[in-house]
Amino acid sequence: MTANLDDIERTLAFADIALGQIRSLRQPAIPRNYEIWYVYATGYNPALNKVINETLARNGRLSDSDLDQIHDTYLSQARVTDRIDQVGSRVIGEIDDVMTLINDALNLTVDFNASLSGAGKQLAVARDPAAIKAVIESLVKSTREVHDNNKALEERLLSSRGEVSVLQQSLEAIRAESLTDPLTALGNRKYFDRALTTAIETAQKRGEPLSLLMLDIDHFKSFNDNYGHLTGDQVLRLVGMSLKQTIKGQDITARYGGEEFAVVLPNTPLRQALTVADHIRRAVMSKELKKKSTGEILGRVTISVGVSMLQNGDDMDTLIGRADACLYAAKRNGRNRVICEVDPEYQSEITFQVA
Repeated sequence: MTANLDDIERTLAFADIALGQIRSLRQPAIPRNYEIWYVYATGYNPALNKVINETLARNGRLSDSDLDQIHDTYLSQARVTDRIDQVGSRVIGEIDDVMTLINDALNLTVDFNASLSGAGKQLAVARDPAAIKAVIESLVKSTREVHDNNKALEERLLSSRGEVSVLQQSLEAIRAESLTDPLTALGNRKYFDRALTTAIETAQKRGEPLSLLMLDIDHFKSFNDNYGHLTGDQVLRLVGMSLKQTIKGQDITARYGGEEFAVVLPNTPLRQALTVADHIRRAVMSKELKKKSTGEILGRVTISVGVSMLQNGDDMDTLIGRADACLYAAKRNGRNRVICEVDPEYQSEITFQVA
């Protein structure tokens, strides 16, 4: 009884912390936000806590887009895991059924072998046609049973192969969904973290250059505040579409969080990465934003971009850190521009942060 009371007190404490965070950040107390902050309070999901702390340190707030991204990436995964478990259970059930059928076939084969052996002995001592006929009829019956059973087994195996193929496709679809941002159809933060880690390891192993772009939508908050979150979502989709149209081949695109995006450019030196970054910036700016409900022209969206290149001793955090610093330098120096780590504006940003 005491243990149950302790559990109740602990869950209530987590609930108080969650509601306190919602109040302090002036967020609506909707189920999504409560779930995020409750899990944050428990500390059971370190990756969720890390991205929340990083976003708050960077922006001082969590936008609706941030909260959507966090929930989709770090909490919806539990539901994805449940779906994977369900598919796995169906695969196990399918295998059990087939193994039972195979076992039955093996038992029938053993019985058939025994029948053959017995028939051989009976034929050896049979003297009249009636006895020989009886043995032959028994063999024909046993052979027919084996044939019918093998045919049923073959049909079941074909059916099972089709079922397992469907289940495999379901698992692939679930896996892809778990790594995709639902709003922009780009990779999500989980996908980005995995892809960048792999790209860094490959570049270091092969001695190839690797560049990283961090992009942020300029004045995104004003779109949400002035035109509503639906328009804000439209802006995010516009940038996502521009990235998909501009980035090809082995390059990797992802929604990093909120209104921030990332592009990983394997085997790409800094100068070439700057060209890619400016193509993206121009592609976004070339598109006119129109409010769907009224047809009102809302102007053009712009982005700021920070570019870093992999250096000796880098890991994911240091590479992202320099790209982020370049991004902030682009913001501080007028927005709608690209800054890399060899630009003087980047050095000024580093000095500003240290001061």
